Amino acid sequence: MLRLSQSKLIVISAIYFTLFYNYKFFKDLFNTYGFSGSNILYFLSTAVVLTSLIIFLLTLFSSKYTTKPILMTLFIVSAFTAYFMDSYSVVIDTEMIRNSLQTSFKESADLFSFRLVLYVIFLAILPAYIVYKTRINYKSFKGELLSKIKTIILCLVVILVIVFSFSKFYTSFFREHKPLRYNINPIYWMYSIGNYANKTLDTAPTQIKDIGLDSKVVEEKNEPKELIILVVGETARADRFSLNGYSKETNPLLKQEELVSFTNMSSCGTSTAHSVPCMFSIFPKDDYSYKKGATTKNVLDVLSNTQDIAILWRDNNSDSKGVALRVDYEDYKTPEKNTICNEDECRDEGMLVGLEDYIEKNKGRDILIVLHQMGNHGPAYYKRYPKEFEKFTPVCKTNQLENCTEEEIGNAYDNAILYTDYFLSKAINFLKKYSNTHEAGLLYVSDHGESLGENGIYLHGMPYAIAPKAQTHVASLIWLDNGQMAHEYDRSKIKQNKDKEYSHDNLFDTLLGLFEVKTEVYKKELDILNESRIEH
Repeated sequence: MLRLSQSKLIVISAIYFTLFYNYKFFKDLFNTYGFSGSNILYFLSTAVVLTSLIIFLLTLFSSKYTTKPILMTLFIVSAFTAYFMDSYSVVIDTEMIRNSLQTSFKESADLFSFRLVLYVIFLAILPAYIVYKTRINYKSFKGELLSKIKTIILCLVVILVIVFSFSKFYTSFFREHKPLRYNINPIYWMYSIGNYANKTLDTAPTQIKDIGLDSKVVEEKNEPKELIILVVGETARADRFSLNGYSKETNPLLKQEELVSFTNMSSCGTSTAHSVPCMFSIFPKDDYSYKKGATTKNVLDVLSNTQDIAILWRDNNSDSKGVALRVDYEDYKTPEKNTICNEDECRDEGMLVGLEDYIEKNKGRDILIVLHQMGNHGPAYYKRYPKEFEKFTPVCKTNQLENCTEEEIGNAYDNAILYTDYFLSKAINFLKKYSNTHEAGLLYVSDHGESLGENGIYLHGMPYAIAPKAQTHVASLIWLDNGQMAHEYDRSKIKQNKDKEYSHDNLFDTLLGLFEVKTEVYKKELDILNESRIEH
C-alpha cells in the first residue's frame, strides 16, 4: 500500500493525465506548429502549463473526503474521453455529451472494441485502483490549508511566468488555434459537463410555450387529402448520393423516379440530439438552443392544432429527441413492432409495414407520417444494411475505423446509402398506390453528415464552427406523385431550385406549406415549394 501526502498524489496524477490522456492534443499541436526548432521548447512549456493547470484545479477541490473520489472519477471518464478522441478525433463538447446521454445501449455497443478494453484497463481501472489503495497522509487542517494555498500560488506563478515568457506562442495558441483546446483532457470535458448542466437542468417549465394556435387547413372543399411521408435520415452525406454527382451508383432506384434532390442542404447541427429537434423547431439555426427547443412546441404541434391532420411518428433510431412527445409515436427498434429484423438490428423498411391500416383508420383526414431511420449510423456501417446490399467492396467490418483503409470505410458507408436508396424507393412505391385518392409526397432530409477518415477525423459531433463540410452538408430530396400533386406544384420550378442553398431552417415552413396550413408563424419565404405552387 502506497503512502503519499495529498499534494504528492495530486502532482503524480496530474503528470499521468498530461502524459497518457492527451495524445490527440499534442498530436494536433505538433501538426499545427511543426516539431522543430524553438517549437520543441514551446511544446515542453505547454506540457508544464497543462500539468500545473490540472494540479491547480485538483488542489482547489481537494479535501479529506473528495480527493480520492474526484481522482478516480476523472481517471475513468478521461480514459473513455481519450479513447474516442484518439480513435475517432471527436470533440467531447456540450452537444457531444448530450448526444451520448441520449444514445441507446444498442448504439453504444457498436463502439465497443478491444482497443477500448485496453484504454479502460490501463487508463481507468489501474490508476483508479492505485488511487483507491493509496494511503493519504493528511496534515492538520491548518497544515493542509497552508499546503493548498502554497500549491495554488506556485501553480499560478508557473503558468503566468511561462505564458508571459512565450507570449508570442501563447497569443497564437489562444487566438488563432482555439480548436486545439477542445482536445485538452480532462479540462475540456469537465468544462463541457458544466456547460451542459447549465443549458439543460432548468428546461422543465410548468408550461411549454404554444405556437401557431391560429393554424388551420385552407383548401378547396372537394380537394383530395394530403398523404405525406417525411423520412428523417441518419448520417447521410449529400456528396455520397449519386443523384448529386457521386461517382459510385448509390441511388440506382431513386434515379428512376421523378424526384428532385436538393444538392445544397445544410444541417442545423452535427449530432442527432441537436439537429432533429432543431429542424422541427420554429427557431432558425443561429437562434436555436436546447433550452428553446425543449420549452417551445414545434411544427408537429402546429399541424396538430388544425385538428385536421393525423400525425404518426415511427422510430427505428434512438428516439424522437423530444419532437414527437405530443403525437402518436411507435418504437420500431425491436421485433415486438418491427417485423423485419435480424440478430443485429431491425431494418428501416420494417417501418413501412402496416401503414395501410393507419391510413385507412384516418380516412378523410390529411396525414403526416414521420419515419426516423437508423440509416448510416456509425461506426459499424456494415451492420446498417442486409448482405445483399454489399455491392461495394472491400468493406470495413469492424467498429475500429482506424484499422481500416478509407476505401473500406467508404465502401461500407456507401452500401448503407444503397440500402437507404432501396428504403426510400420502397416508400415512394407505397405512396404511388394512393396517388389517385390523395395528394401524396415524400420528403427526405438527413439529420447530419459524417466524417469518414478525411484528415484523420471520423464520425460526427464536431463543434459546428469547426466541423468539416462532410458533417453539415446533408442529403435531401422530394418526390411528389404524378396524380393529384401535379395540380398543386410545377415540378420544373422545383427542379430549377435544386442547387439553391437550403438548410434545416426550411423544414418548418415547407411542412406547413405542403399541408396548406394558414398561420401567423408561417414564413412564405422559407417554404422550399412556395415558388412552385400553382395558384387556383
